[in-house]
Amino acid sequence: MPRPTSAFTDRPPGARSARRRVGRRFVRALGALVAVLVLAGCATSPTPRPAPAALATRLPAAWQAPLPPAEPTALADWWTRFQDPALPALVAAAQQASPTLAVAAARIERARATRTAARAALLPQLDAAASVSHGKAQLGQPTATTGSLGVQAGWEIDLFGAGGAARRAADARFDGALAGWHDARVSLAAETATSVVALRACEAQLVQARIDAESRDATARLTDETARAGFTAPADAALARAGAAQSRSQALAQAAACETLLKSLVELTDWPEPELRQRLAVGTAVLPAPAPIAVQLLPAQLLERRPDLTEAARNVVAAAADADAARARELPRVALSGSLAGVSVRSAGFDDSGTTWSIGPLSVSLPLFDGGARAAQTAAARAGYDEAVAVFRAQLRRAVREVEAALVALQATAEREADVRAAAADFEAALRATAARQRAGLASLLDLENARRNAAQAQSTLIELQRERVAAWIALYRALGGGFDEAALPDTPGAATAAAAVVSGSVASDAPPAARTGVSTTPAAARSIGAPTAR
Repeated sequence: MPRPTSAFTDRPPGARSARRRVGRRFVRALGALVAVLVLAGCATSPTPRPAPAALATRLPAAWQAPLPPAEPTALADWWTRFQDPALPALVAAAQQASPTLAVAAARIERARATRTAARAALLPQLDAAASVSHGKAQLGQPTATTGSLGVQAGWEIDLFGAGGAARRAADARFDGALAGWHDARVSLAAETATSVVALRACEAQLVQARIDAESRDATARLTDETARAGFTAPADAALARAGAAQSRSQALAQAAACETLLKSLVELTDWPEPELRQRLAVGTAVLPAPAPIAVQLLPAQLLERRPDLTEAARNVVAAAADADAARARELPRVALSGSLAGVSVRSAGFDDSGTTWSIGPLSVSLPLFDGGARAAQTAAARAGYDEAVAVFRAQLRRAVREVEAALVALQATAEREADVRAAAADFEAALRATAARQRAGLASLLDLENARRNAAQAQSTLIELQRERVAAWIALYRALGGGFDEAALPDTPGAATAAAAVVSGSVASDAPPAARTGVSTTPAAARSIGAPTAR
């Protein structure tokens, strides 16, 4: 006897149970595939590998140049002990008006937003959904009005760590943006101080030039009188007038140079020029004598105290995370979705409402062919990492060189100061003696001009030496980081620790906050930086 068939299909009832068995097998197969992918994700999670020896960066154990004798000094408020009453206000005004600092602050906000987005990408996404429809779906059926209101959820499971790597890169770039702002602040303070010192030195040179011009004018007038009386040769009178004219020209050129320096300070501070002139009137032509800076850092400790090195180290960490994220995007992607909604249906006297929900689908996306786009992106990310490493190494060597150069300049100016002062004093005494001899007729006007030229040159050399020494202190302030301390940055490891983390591959692991904030800098950790993780 044949089995009855269903009212809705021409297949026997047993076919339905067969389809159910096939469906269950498919679900079990899909679950097994997901389990395999999970195990694969565990097996292919970032594994550390040692850095190549070619990437090692050697740092000296101690400074090679002599250290200046000084008491410990806090660099953050060093300007208050600069012995120039106008300088602290000028530095503050320059920092407030600086476009460079404004750009650095905007970069911080952009990095903060990017970090928030990267962290949010790891969480499930929840959206509200509402719909209303009115119409006839099929022939022979009445018109129906359907409405729904609910929520839809979606979550891309970070199985292979692409999202985590993106978050680490965003965290590193945010920390680097903070350090970049500090670097801009220190550089701007040093630039302002250097401009003020250059202006004070120019004013001192102008004072000397005007004194020399007045002296030459007096000599020229006296020589003209004696020439008209027949006691001095006309050639000597012409020589005196030429010397006076040349001296006046030099004084005018020096005054123009001082005006140019003043204009640069107007640009830096954004102050009205009359107000700036009034503030700079105190201390005119007096070079400041800054408090000596004690060098208490070893070369390896620069990694924590220089904001530019901190920024470069965080860029290395970010580039390594970018390489890990690009590699993870070549692997399968797993996403889970679900929904919950209230539904209402009204049609031809029929009115019903209720709740619908679903969990799934659980989808797996397997990249098969993209023309090599993903592989090219991975190669580009690794090249970006190599670039960041090269930049870090170059900045590290430059940082050591800048400190050593500042120390050499301080030592050289200290050794030269006694001789330059003695030369200036002796040439000044020789000028006074030659002038007395010339008035007594025992020396020629040419002898007097030579003595005056030597004295003016000696005074100019002394002023320039003083400017060089103050500039060397400013350069040392900047080379030591200007009072920056990376430990003050929120939730960031030390630059040396970050660089060493790339060596061990730990930048590609999701370290807990306790591990990220526990910082210890050692010379061994600071000497090497490494590569992104290998899979």
